[in-house]
Amino acid sequence: MIELHTLKPAPGSKKRRKRVGRGIGSGHGKTATRGTKGQKARDTIPPWFEGGQTPIHRRLPVRVGFRNVNRIEYAIVNVGTLAERFQPNDTVTPEILLERRIIRKLKDGVKILGEGDINIPLTIHAHAVSESARAKIEAAGGTIHLIEK
Repeated sequence: MIELHTLKPAPGSKKRRKRVGRGIGSGHGKTATRGTKGQKARDTIPPWFEGGQTPIHRRLPVRVGFRNVNRIEYAIVNVGTLAERFQPNDTVTPEILLERRIIRKLKDGVKILGEGDINIPLTIHAHAVSESARAKIEAAGGTIHLIEK
């Protein structure tokens, strides 16, 4: 009959720990199972050691420069594009630009740049406008309203 005080592990399942370097009588004395001579016999090798080849932390390039976390990235639109895609006296907003697929993503806002020509008056709502774009839009009779972020 099996009782609590008679329980013991299966034969062969428990093995004694190998105690190396504990004298000649243990069978694991003198060289302590490390063989003779050589780097592995003497001291531990750090895990990052690569056998003398140039280590990976020296082979990889050092990170150069930095990325400004506060950078404002605008979705840009040129005045020439606005002149092609809108009718005179239309209102241009970021939502309309997205809807008409003139810009793909709003990012941190819309900036109007001065590339191209515009000869129709438009009411433009944008987050930023370049000086050349402002001059061309106002010369064509248009108005600009800056959107505050």
